[in-house]
Amino acid sequence: MTAVALRPAQLFLLVFLPFAAGYFLSFLFRSINAVIAADLTRDLGLDASSLGLLTAAFFIAFASIQLPLGVVLDRYGAARVQSLLLTIAALGSLIFALADDILTLSFGRALIGLGCAGGLMAAFKAIMRWFPAERLALVNGCFLSIGGLGAMSATQPIELMLTFTDWRGVFLILAGLSLASAVSIFLFVPRGDASESPSALAVQVREVGGILTDALFWRFAPISVFGMGVTMSIQGLWAGPWLLDVAALPREDVANRLLAMAGAMAIGFIGTGYLSDFLRARGVSSIHLMAAGTVLTILTLVAILLQADPTGWWHWILFGAVGNVTALVYPALARHFGRDAAGRANTANTMLVFAGTFAIQYLIGAIIDFWPRDETGAYPAIAYQTAFAATIACQIASLIWLFRPGPDLKSALRQL
Repeated sequence: MTAVALRPAQLFLLVFLPFAAGYFLSFLFRSINAVIAADLTRDLGLDASSLGLLTAAFFIAFASIQLPLGVVLDRYGAARVQSLLLTIAALGSLIFALADDILTLSFGRALIGLGCAGGLMAAFKAIMRWFPAERLALVNGCFLSIGGLGAMSATQPIELMLTFTDWRGVFLILAGLSLASAVSIFLFVPRGDASESPSALAVQVREVGGILTDALFWRFAPISVFGMGVTMSIQGLWAGPWLLDVAALPREDVANRLLAMAGAMAIGFIGTGYLSDFLRARGVSSIHLMAAGTVLTILTLVAILLQADPTGWWHWILFGAVGNVTALVYPALARHFGRDAAGRANTANTMLVFAGTFAIQYLIGAIIDFWPRDETGAYPAIAYQTAFAATIACQIASLIWLFRPGPDLKSALRQL
């Protein structure tokens, strides 16, 4: 089947939708601990650093497979690889549901991260093959918005599920959904996105080295890591404890704010993709859009840190809308490295993003643990403020790095 044989409806049903289901689950898995953190802490007796490490096991496993994932995506195609990975995610969810100790829980969570590792990159590979090149940023933005829907489902809907089952029952359900998604991708997604004449495996691996030594890749890497990494760490875990401990909100109100933040994320992905296409069509580099979104994210975090409106909604909604603006790096890397190497380039970047997210999510917890809990089990506001301030400093440094003088700056402006 060739690209021209697929009409828009077929593209949506046979390519976009099956991968979207897997990405939806990936985002649900990575975000769910923000809602069940109190249950895990109560049942397992975790402190902040242990909770951060357990949750971050998803991200380190996710990151560890990214480089080989890029090679196999370019060599074997998205459908085969993603269906296998989602089966692994189903197994990890089952183990997590049945585990009785933190070691087994961490192993299950790591398997989930491994199984979700292709949720975005496999889809980007298929989208680049089947959708028109001039619509990549918009289609990618629409696809990324599905992650926001997954994050939304990890908030109030999960809180509702916890009224008739526990977190173990939730993960049993997610195991079944992951397996169903794997089967649908294997059966329905068309083949044809693998390299037509793939290089020898050793050559493909060596080409990854070329990506990792590319000056433009490293200009984009820090803003990707600290942009998406900070957002995923806070949205996926630490926003919930902040709202419980600092804002002193009841669990239902916490879930509602997390839901609003996730909904804003979904809208923000679409808006970012649209604005990027709009700017590029008029000869304006969307690097300025990414920089503006990063500055707005920093200002929003400053407002949260200073408790400008401790029980308010607006800063969490704004954070959700603009926090992932640095995802614009992905279509830029695809354009820079070309179709055959796009999978490896994007997975190399994702490896750094998720390794960074692992470190950020754990270190936020480690910083918080420098302060003792009060008699109710809550950490003081200064603990969270110190941890969040450290993430702000990293984002500011990444902006400075992005615009530092150098011969690759003009190339960055053209690609992004």
